Amino acid sequence: MVGEPAPPLVLNTLDGRSIATRDLLGQVVIATFWATWCEPCREELPVFSNYARRRAQDGLQVLGFSLDGPESLARVRAVAATLSFPVGLLGSAYAGAYGRMWQIPVSFVIDRAGRLAHNGWDDAPQPWTQELLRRFVDPLLSRGA
Repeated sequence: MVGEPAPPLVLNTLDGRSIATRDLLGQVVIATFWATWCEPCREELPVFSNYARRRAQDGLQVLGFSLDGPESLARVRAVAATLSFPVGLLGSAYAGAYGRMWQIPVSFVIDRAGRLAHNGWDDAPQPWTQELLRRFVDPLLSRGA
């Protein structure tokens, strides 16, 4: 629930790192779930990438969880190479307490205190835009560390 502690997530990146949301306290985190075969996802990823590049110095971290299977690793790597944020394979359709990723793209925002600030399941199924980022994420970034 929004305002409650965000369920933990760990991104196992394509380059072998593990990034846990609990280790990112003090930063604003966008966890986005996508796949190479999802056209709206491919529309959304560059928006997140540009935003992450511009706002990283303000304490933003985007984590990209691909729902693709290991057989699509080359395609996932190709997409990840165009992005400014870390990407990894989710490994299954389930993301712990976030549930089964049955509709993508879906993204969740975690505030600097580790609370869920935006629940992607509450959104209509559409890609994030600059306007949505300004509305939901900019205020969290402007609050400072």
